[in-house]
Amino acid sequence: MCRPRPQPVVLEQIETIAALRSRLTHGGAVGLVPTMGALHAGHVALIDAARRDSDLVVASIFVNPLQFNNADDLARYPQTLDADLSVCRDRGVDLVFTPSAAEMYPQPPECTVDVGRMADNLCGKYRPGHFRGVATIVLKLFQIVQPRFAYFGQKDAQQLAIIKRLTTDFNLPIGIVEVPTVREPDGLALSSRNRHLNAEERKIAVSLYVALTHAATMIREGARSAELIRRAAVDLVPQTAGLRLEYLEIVDPNTMQPLMEVDGPVCIAGAMWVGATRLIDNVLAVP
Repeated sequence: MCRPRPQPVVLEQIETIAALRSRLTHGGAVGLVPTMGALHAGHVALIDAARRDSDLVVASIFVNPLQFNNADDLARYPQTLDADLSVCRDRGVDLVFTPSAAEMYPQPPECTVDVGRMADNLCGKYRPGHFRGVATIVLKLFQIVQPRFAYFGQKDAQQLAIIKRLTTDFNLPIGIVEVPTVREPDGLALSSRNRHLNAEERKIAVSLYVALTHAATMIREGARSAELIRRAAVDLVPQTAGLRLEYLEIVDPNTMQPLMEVDGPVCIAGAMWVGATRLIDNVLAVP
């Protein structure tokens, strides 16, 4: 389905749940783009996809404290609201929901979403509680906005798999739309955290993508032992100061569980510290 892009309108910024619900009373198809701000071309791809499918596009900008297990990481997360609103205006977003933490969590939540084993490895292993926070805020946004479609990038593969399972397990009538990862010309996945990289760090940051694509090439060429593929990919990551590979794993793209043998589509996912900046990436591979 492709809907014509509407004529430019005045962007509406809404800060309270009550006001947003009051505004969302018509019967058109609503597309939701949940973000934490610091918007870049990857977010633009999400917004553009929502604009094609939806009568009304809602973008949320909320740095969710519940998904940060490190207070310093939360404090360091970039917040660029004025620039973000400009991006939303330029791309035809109708409503931008910018609640405060007090609006979303008027009291510490007692009820959160238990994600289960899908959060046991990859990023979940190193960021305890992260995906509980992600699933909880996404469920809250779904309940508040009640969209027909919601848009998420493939770069956050574990998050995407968990949100898909969330909608299935809770019988949510929402279509989860995957949008391909947007990359720099050298392959580095766009991320709000990339702005923290200095010039030297930026040069070596692409090494994660190089390792992941090497593993995908091995699979296409017939390699089937996940461990042998993983080791070959890890060996390509430079042993240099300021760079530390946190993990590189080959998992089932739906369950995020590790695999011993490649006998179908797989997700090759990795996380790497470049200086003080943590970057994640993944590629899909089919034997």
